[in-house]
Amino acid sequence: MLDKKQLRQWIRERKRIVDISQKRKQSEIIAREILEHPKIRTASTILLYAALPDEVETQGLLDNLSKKGKTVLLPVVINQEELELRQYKGPQDLRIGAYHIPEPAGVPFLNLNQIDVAVIPGMAFDDYGNRLGRGKGYYDRLLKRIPQCYKIGICFDFQKFTHIPTGPYDIKMDEVISAFTPTSEGLNERAQ
Repeated sequence: MLDKKQLRQWIRERKRIVDISQKRKQSEIIAREILEHPKIRTASTILLYAALPDEVETQGLLDNLSKKGKTVLLPVVINQEELELRQYKGPQDLRIGAYHIPEPAGVPFLNLNQIDVAVIPGMAFDDYGNRLGRGKGYYDRLLKRIPQCYKIGICFDFQKFTHIPTGPYDIKMDEVISAFTPTSEGLNERAQ
């Protein structure tokens, strides 16, 4: 099995060769599943993320959930170790922040105990809910502060594995949602 560093590199290479239309199709499938998810339907406050170009696209989800009256939160990098959360008010409210991630303007959301569901990106996930991030530990530290929320990891099909390497500080997901489309079959070989 690959170690964390090797697996991240393998995933980066896969992300480069996967067709943009394939990623778009999978993003749409995942977005539909998220919108129909019982935990999302009953949630008042949802932590989501503004996607980087190589992640499952979330702009439609952000707008759709906001229109449904949900409080949608996005992370903002405030230093080398910490994220704070701010409410998403629309695409016009986003600014490019640290690591070229779109981040909302506004004031920090401090009532972390009100977060019902967190939808989290990752480099890789496994069948046991384990998540491999980009290596900075931002989400693991944040999720430790919101233990009450239901955690959903989302990823493209080639980012889902039977088992990935984990460490003592890695926070597990309650569920992982990935999409499989027929034209992605050739990419489904596993780096194990």
